[in-house]
Amino acid sequence: MASLSAREREVLALMAEGRTNVGTARRLWLTDRTVETHVSSILAKLGLANSEEDHRRVPAVLLYLNRP
Repeated sequence: MASLSAREREVLALMAEGRTNVGTARRLWLTDRTVETHVSSILAKLGLANSEEDHRRVPAVLLYLNRP
């Protein structure tokens, strides 16, 4: 979590609330594409690789919720 920027932590917090990229973009006054970029960066920094079988957002949110 320490490697995430303040904005990435905001995006992750909204992901934890169940927001979509569109919902997050509207809440933070960003474009959808900017949110997509933040989400990709979050997932990469947390070491969550692409998988056809798993949703990477779920483990990202669990990490967020279990942070110290």
